Amino acid sequence: MGMWSIGVGAVGAAAVALLLANTDMFLSKPRKAALEYLEDIDLKTLEKEPRTFKAKELWEKNGAVIMAVRRPGCFLCRAEAADLMSLKPKLDELGVPLYAVVKEQVKREVEDFQPYFKGEIFLDEKKKFYGPERRKMMFMGLIRLGVWYNSFRAWNGGFSGNLEGEGFILGGVFVIGSGKQGILLEHREKEFGDRVNPLSVLEAVKKIKLQTPASGRS
Repeated sequence: MGMWSIGVGAVGAAAVALLLANTDMFLSKPRKAALEYLEDIDLKTLEKEPRTFKAKELWEKNGAVIMAVRRPGCFLCRAEAADLMSLKPKLDELGVPLYAVVKEQVKREVEDFQPYFKGEIFLDEKKKFYGPERRKMMFMGLIRLGVWYNSFRAWNGGFSGNLEGEGFILGGVFVIGSGKQGILLEHREKEFGDRVNPLSVLEAVKKIKLQTPASGRS
């Protein structure tokens, strides 16, 4: 009887732990980024002789959609990149560029990511686009039903990946207006594979006010 009680108690505790792990109670809450914070981020091009520049160059004239990639080799990140690339014809029509930033260069990971993301990719060595407070998901991600659903959806879509590189710091997607218009959409990944809604991206992009030569001087 005693062993039976212990077994029932263990199962009950495991069930409660599983339930709590699938709520947002223990997820770290993202702190919104200020435009000034993003503007001052140093990015590097991925050429043989890299150029360092301030991130505001990306959106100063025409605004931008920017994906902060959690890990280029992750099949979930590749699936989200493909989602964003499906918007590229409409973004081109609206005159708004699509970029990505990565936090490290590991082997051929960036090159292997480019079939899924055909926009320009830059290096954010200080991981500022993943802040202001970096959030991580560790092994709790393995027991979250949302992660399993996201994984099944990506696998079903034919995406595959590898385990190269750092993949615990969560990424996100930004839509930033031109000049000082501000951040129009800030999607912070809450768990592995938490994709931004492409329709939300388009709605935000349509609010971007493109800079004309006259407005750029004002």
